[in-house]
Amino acid sequence: MKLPAPLEAVVEALQKLPGVGAKSAQRMALHLLKEGPQAMEHLGDLLNHAAHSVGFCQVCGAFTDRPVCPLCLDPQRDSGVLVVVAEASNVLTFERSGQFRGRYHVLGGLVSPLRGIGPDQLKVRELLKRLQDGTVREIVLATNPTLDGEATATWLARILEPLGLKITRIGLGLPIGSDLEYADDLTLGRAMEGRRPV
Repeated sequence: MKLPAPLEAVVEALQKLPGVGAKSAQRMALHLLKEGPQAMEHLGDLLNHAAHSVGFCQVCGAFTDRPVCPLCLDPQRDSGVLVVVAEASNVLTFERSGQFRGRYHVLGGLVSPLRGIGPDQLKVRELLKRLQDGTVREIVLATNPTLDGEATATWLARILEPLGLKITRIGLGLPIGSDLEYADDLTLGRAMEGRRPV
């Protein structure tokens, strides 16, 4: 049996979300339908409100519903350490860990020649402008360990080197709870490169 066209449109829209397949999208849509029109209207209202009130911080590029995010306004954060990430969602990941108390800069993507994304399309000028006041003493390059992430980190390191700042890269290697037997060569190699004294 085929779903009615309006419900099928909801399923198709939900399938566009990352990690949501056809069956999951259909279950979500049917659940909302079962909950009644108010549930769908409420979700629609929330999505509409978020679409019109959430944007990006004018300073760092993280998600916010104000011109400047609470992270940039927090005087308790270390303004001398700046973590550079590709996407605003990466800031959420760092904050969830509770291990970093510095500041962030979101590039808005990664250099990817195959996808036609060059350095001029990232927020590099904004990064350089933030560094002019001399407050930042260390930049931590925290891009993903993919080809594009590595290329972006390497390119940024070359651009930033003349500024005389300490430039570091996040440690890469084995996750907690993993088994050495299942580690691939690249991951194990990175773990060895990133070793530190005990």
